[in-house]
Amino acid sequence: MEIDKIKETIKKAARELFRKYGYHKTSVNEIARRAKLAKATIYKYFDSKDMLLQAILMDYIRNSVHEIIQNPKEDMDQEAYLSNIILRTSRLSYTVCNEFIGWEFIRESTNAQEFLKVLSDELENLLIQSFNEEPFFSAEDYTERLRFLIKASKSIVFSFAFTSVTDSDVRKNFISFQKEILPYLVKAAVK
Repeated sequence: MEIDKIKETIKKAARELFRKYGYHKTSVNEIARRAKLAKATIYKYFDSKDMLLQAILMDYIRNSVHEIIQNPKEDMDQEAYLSNIILRTSRLSYTVCNEFIGWEFIRESTNAQEFLKVLSDELENLLIQSFNEEPFFSAEDYTERLRFLIKASKSIVFSFAFTSVTDSDVRKNFISFQKEILPYLVKAAVK
């Protein structure tokens, strides 16, 4: 088997298990069984389960960021465009937490929170880099505006996630962010 095919087989098995049971409840042994490979083979290509998760999430994030930045709507004004990017990025963060890691584990684990901080910083940098490569608006200050919006939004969204008691609370807070907070952040960024 080619190296890339082996890595993809491992990531596919882990992705399926993480989505079904959550990161914390999935063992490397289960991933190896699902991938029909030896546990040692997984460690040959990924130093740890954390590194495997990071590889899966970065693949997912790269594909999603490309989709977020590509094909901006021609009829959008500044506020609508920036609002759309932040909303879709926040949804991406929510999906990563909800489908791959699990809110309960995130709220209870300092390591998970630190992992998410690093991951969200990588998401921010990837989004800014993609934005700069294919800008919808030509003004250079949009990069700083977008960076401000991303930082403010992720702080708010993660604070909701870390302080919410149930998954339902997380969803309600996300809707509240979308309807009540995001419009003001966008207005502040475009002024």
